[in-house]
Amino acid sequence: MAAASALTDRLVSGLDRIDGPGREPGVDLARGLAVIGMFGAHLLDTTPFDWAHPETWIDAVNGRPSVLFATLAGVSLALVTGGVRPLEGTGMTYARARIALRAACIWLLGVLLVMLQTPVLVILPAYAILFLLALPLLRVRPAWLFGVAGAIAVTMPFAVFAIDAWPGWEREPGLTIVHVLGWHYPFLLWAAFVVAGIGIGRLAFSRPLTATVLVVVGAVLAAVGYGVIGQWALLAPADSLWGVALSSVAHSSGMGEAVGSGGVAIGVIALCALLCRTPAGLLVLPLRAVGAMPLTAYTAQLVAWAVLQPPIDGYGSKLAAFRALEPFWPMTIATIAACTLWTLLVGRGPLERLIGWIAAVGPRETDR
Repeated sequence: MAAASALTDRLVSGLDRIDGPGREPGVDLARGLAVIGMFGAHLLDTTPFDWAHPETWIDAVNGRPSVLFATLAGVSLALVTGGVRPLEGTGMTYARARIALRAACIWLLGVLLVMLQTPVLVILPAYAILFLLALPLLRVRPAWLFGVAGAIAVTMPFAVFAIDAWPGWEREPGLTIVHVLGWHYPFLLWAAFVVAGIGIGRLAFSRPLTATVLVVVGAVLAAVGYGVIGQWALLAPADSLWGVALSSVAHSSGMGEAVGSGGVAIGVIALCALLCRTPAGLLVLPLRAVGAMPLTAYTAQLVAWAVLQPPIDGYGSKLAAFRALEPFWPMTIATIAACTLWTLLVGRGPLERLIGWIAAVGPRETDR
């Protein structure tokens, strides 16, 4: 009886912690969806998205979860630096130092994951660089942040196209640079998502009116990106400057993708914030638990992949061989279950706790 009572107390304490004042449930839910979405992008075979064929809708996991993840990085940066009231003076100085140290840890972890040689485009090196690029913008007003994000989204696809034309990318030094910088997620363009996320985090985005406005804005951006800019891209040769720079195809680094996927990310974050204001927030607690320890969940997936990777044999590639195991549901269910138990019984994820300890500079911060 004593053991059962102690376990019950720990579970209640865990529920209080994940619903406590130091967390935004909607952000955790959105992060959980982003992590599971990236699992889908890695582990599922998909066909190109077509509204007329529901069986293709799973293709939504391609590209969009990683954009959501990057946008949420910006939201988190805003929250740990004061939310709607940005920190000032030494408070902001200490916060920037903590963020820089976290970026260094995340970059190192990303490089180590690249060295596992799983057939996955590891986002963490680019994620770390984006943290550093965001540091000068942490005191900027939301309106200016959204303006900067928009300017990046419409101009940087052309710069990325020009940089990608360098023939050295195909040789060994270029391949190393790609992995070290995470250039599959070109930070020059992806900064738009982080900057927009900071803008969202500077708003009272969980309030119903603000969240509803963000849903509408996200829907409009998605329609413009995929329905207007993406169609413009089809008027030019697919491999031309305009065909690539305007593209809405996942991982194309085109303007259509940036605006469209950015809009989807904004809408998802706002919808998650609205959902978590209702009793349904408790029903999605397992996904919120994944979102409370996303770095651990993401890393565990790639480590498990490296351990379980079967021989290529007749499959033609590591990716095809691993997908043939049909690993999505076992890995997803195991991740959700493990994260839920860890969050309720222990608290902060192991990697989140470790990096938080390394980056402990100045007054203690609230983990977001």
